[in-house]
Amino acid sequence: MTLAPASSAEEIIAHLRGAGSAESIAGMARFGIETEAALGVSSVALRRMARQVKKDHARALELWRSGLREARILAVYTADPRAMTLPEARRWADDCNSWEVVDTLADLLVAARLEQSLIPECAADEREFVRRLAFAMIATAAVHLKKEPDAAVLTWLPLVKSHADDGRNFVKKSVNWALRQVGKRSVGCHGPALALAEKLAASDSRTARWIGKDAVRELTSAQVRVRLGLSR
Repeated sequence: MTLAPASSAEEIIAHLRGAGSAESIAGMARFGIETEAALGVSSVALRRMARQVKKDHARALELWRSGLREARILAVYTADPRAMTLPEARRWADDCNSWEVVDTLADLLVAARLEQSLIPECAADEREFVRRLAFAMIATAAVHLKKEPDAAVLTWLPLVKSHADDGRNFVKKSVNWALRQVGKRSVGCHGPALALAEKLAASDSRTARWIGKDAVRELTSAQVRVRLGLSR
């Protein structure tokens, strides 16, 4: 069944309920995806549905309010970043309970240019997935905000340093991700990010050492150095 661009939130959710499978839910669980509110529709299928129904911000807000994993991912895909408000973004951040939704949402919030407000707010939040959102946004901004000066991206490195001892799985991986993406952005970002990675690698904190050593490994790799023009 093909969904029409004018499909309502109710029609889309009904379609999602019919498209899911228990087998897919089991597969998601193996990757640490929260499945309590999942219907079992793959990410590939959700992207296809998003292309069918097009963007509709009001409908995206309805889809998000359903609480369903698939509906929320479709909400992110079909929300209009130009229409996304800071209060809406904060409510969505509050609802996050899965790394998959967090990482998808980070793309939308950076496209909406809300990262300046949300990164420090989310980093200060003690909830695991809200804090992960901060570092997912840093990683996303480092890659996608190509017109921003490097200095704007480097301002987030102190947050990496501050939270490098948060040992929760989904936080430490996102802090590491953010550090690596900043370091790979450009020659100007590589040096400061590598310096921080080396400092963390020598830390007394086990989590910080893991974050630092892994980042050093990638940022000093031949592949990264060649891409940035750092190798002879």
